[in-house]
Amino acid sequence: MRTIRYREIADDLRRRISDGELGAGRVLPSEAELSAEYSVSRVTIRKSLELLRQESLVDSRQGFGWFVAVDPVSQTLGRLGTIESQLAASGAAPVRKILDFGFVNAPKRVADVLGAGYVLRVRRVNLADGAPFARVTVWCPERLGAELSRADVERASFYDLIGVDLGGATQTIGAGVASAGDATALGVPEGSPVLVCDRITRDADGTPVLVSEHVFPAHLTQFVVELPHVAGSISPTGLRLLD
Repeated sequence: MRTIRYREIADDLRRRISDGELGAGRVLPSEAELSAEYSVSRVTIRKSLELLRQESLVDSRQGFGWFVAVDPVSQTLGRLGTIESQLAASGAAPVRKILDFGFVNAPKRVADVLGAGYVLRVRRVNLADGAPFARVTVWCPERLGAELSRADVERASFYDLIGVDLGGATQTIGAGVASAGDATALGVPEGSPVLVCDRITRDADGTPVLVSEHVFPAHLTQFVVELPHVAGSISPTGLRLLD
C-alpha cells in the first residue's frame, strides 16, 4: 500500500508544480511539513520527492531542503549591469518591490566609501516572474538622492536616476547564509546558502557614488566570467584571494 501512496503523493506534487502553485525555484515545505500534510511517514515523502527528482522536477541541497528545479540565471561579470537586465536577458519578467526607503546615517563602512555621513538607503526585493530573486540594499549620497522618491526607485534603476556618467564598479562576491530577515524576504529557510555581492559603483572620474549589497538564494543564480587566454598565467584578471 505504501508503494501506491508515495506515487499518489508524487502525482499530487507534480500537479501542484504544473499548476504553478509551486513555482520554479520555490522552496518546498519541509519533509516534516509534507509528512503532516499527507499523513504519511517522512520515508514515504522522501520516496515521492526522489521520484520527482528523477524526473528533474525537484532538487535539494544540504542545508536548504527541497525546491522546484530551476535553471539558475547566469549573471555575466564582464560588464556593469543591473539585476533587471540580467533577468530580462534570461527571459524572466523583473519587478522591484521596495521594502524600506529613507534617509539615514550611513554605516561606517558605507560612509568611508562614499565620503558621506547621511545617505538615502533603499532596501528592495527583486522578483523574477513574481518570485523573490534577490534582496538588495543601496546606499546613495544625499546630494545625489535628495530629489528621488519611493516611486522613482521602484520603477527605475539608480543608474538611470542619479544623473551621473558611470565609470565602472568593483564587486566582491562571497558565500553566506540567509539571516532571519532575508529568509522571510526571499522565501527560503533561515541559514540556507546565499551568495552575497557587495558592489561599489563609481562615476566617470572614479568617485564612488553608490554602495550596494545583493543577496541571492544560492540555487537561483550563478556568476559567469570570461577567461581570456594569457600565456604563462592561469589566473583571470581581477580575481584575488581574500585574507
